[in-house]
Amino acid sequence: MKKIYLLSLLFGSFLFLSCSDTNVVENKPDQNSAAPPISGNFKKHVLIEDYTGTWCGNCARVAYAVEQVKQQTDKAVTVAIHDGNDPYSYNGIDSLKILISPNSTWALPIARLNRMTVWTYPEPTNIQQAIDLTGNNTTLGVALNSTIANGTINLDVNMKFIQNYTGLKLVVYLLEDHLIYDQRNYTNYFNGINPIPNFEHNHVLRKYITKSIWGDALTGTNYNATITKSFSLTIPTNISNPTNISFAAFIVDSNNNVLNARASLANENQAFEVNP
Repeated sequence: MKKIYLLSLLFGSFLFLSCSDTNVVENKPDQNSAAPPISGNFKKHVLIEDYTGTWCGNCARVAYAVEQVKQQTDKAVTVAIHDGNDPYSYNGIDSLKILISPNSTWALPIARLNRMTVWTYPEPTNIQQAIDLTGNNTTLGVALNSTIANGTINLDVNMKFIQNYTGLKLVVYLLEDHLIYDQRNYTNYFNGINPIPNFEHNHVLRKYITKSIWGDALTGTNYNATITKSFSLTIPTNISNPTNISFAAFIVDSNNNVLNARASLANENQAFEVNP
């Protein structure tokens, strides 16, 4: 009888502790690119960073792969980061070299998916690798609102969370589209023409808007929270045509992997891409 009493007491204590110290387990959605959309979740984009140069004959291979991805999905955010003797060379590229290739020789082309993942060579035959990083379901949404007037850019980056997050950072790029310049081509892509005359260079990185190109720390990234980061700046002098400005904003985790990204045109007001 005494043993039964002790067992009952222990069992009751277990139930009390279990109820008074409940651990909430979050249900993370299936982020597979083919998974059906879940109501309340956000669309998931892949970031493609193409380290390139107009002088780089092999870089046409990655440019072609980027075009193929964008033909197959509307969830690709693409950035062209030029280096070397190039009219669009990005002066701050050394910080990115340290981030993505700290112990390797720098030789273009270089292609990264979600900032830190190597896009497998040859990229045009590995389109699915990029598409597999998109999806219908993620717990982090991004929307951009911008106005450009009187030489000034005003941009709001809105972020919404339906999961608790820690250690996140925001990166915002200022890009320029429709830049026309010959592209050297040592490949069979683009019909093997070399150079490709009047090649249209899009999504060219002109400036990062956040304080760090590695990202600015975010706080308050809790379940059901919405955060807005606002930026105001004068149009940079390296912008050829302000009407061709666009933006890319993305959120990275503590390992610098992109969790979600969003592209936006100038003077566009976006809503969150939330599933109904």
